[in-house]
Amino acid sequence: MNQQQQERYNRHIILPQIGEAGQQKLLNAKVLVVGAGGLGSPVLQYLAAAGVGTIGIVDDDEVSLSNLQRQILYREDQVGLPKVEMAKETLQKLNSDIDIPTFPFILDESNAEEIVSQFDIVVGATDNFHSRQCIDAETRKQRKPFVHASIGEFEGQLSVFNYQGGPSYSDLFSETPDEKNLPLGVMGVLPGILGSMQAGEVIKIILGEGEVLSGKLLVYNAMEASVNVLDFGG
Repeated sequence: MNQQQQERYNRHIILPQIGEAGQQKLLNAKVLVVGAGGLGSPVLQYLAAAGVGTIGIVDDDEVSLSNLQRQILYREDQVGLPKVEMAKETLQKLNSDIDIPTFPFILDESNAEEIVSQFDIVVGATDNFHSRQCIDAETRKQRKPFVHASIGEFEGQLSVFNYQGGPSYSDLFSETPDEKNLPLGVMGVLPGILGSMQAGEVIKIILGEGEVLSGKLLVYNAMEASVNVLDFGG
């Protein structure tokens, strides 16, 4: 670690649970973030700020005006442009040392094995149920952690699947809901809260410190200011 990195990550390094050795783990880590929207925005920003050395971004979408209510990576002058490229541009201005490979398409069975194999941890920040199931199946097969969150209206959920042989997404969510009947509205700050929590789980996994949300589902309700953690096995 050079002098500039020691200064940049000083507030990490002085923590006994991280130190220089832990920061080096972050610098060496490779994390894939599937979805660069409401959840992906804070995940990507905090992982980049933390010095995660390689952060892959998967998203096939373009920035729209309605995204700006909650997707804090983007600006008005980026409307109509590819999210992965705009996200990469913003993150490189935050931390020019990190590597940011981009994948401007949907993660599915045709490409998941090749893409997931390049990373240590996968973050599910997508609202696409098929993509979640695909991430779950591939991370289970490759024995890699899947850090999942979902949001709707005023409530969000968070869990870590396939961690050290722990439960998978399909163990908890065995049926695919009808996406046509799901709520489209979401409180703007909600993905910021849940996405930051996802980034925290990723950092703990990389460091090998703290209690990981494996076999547990955290449920946050913004209107009630409540947090509940439910055990579901593992």
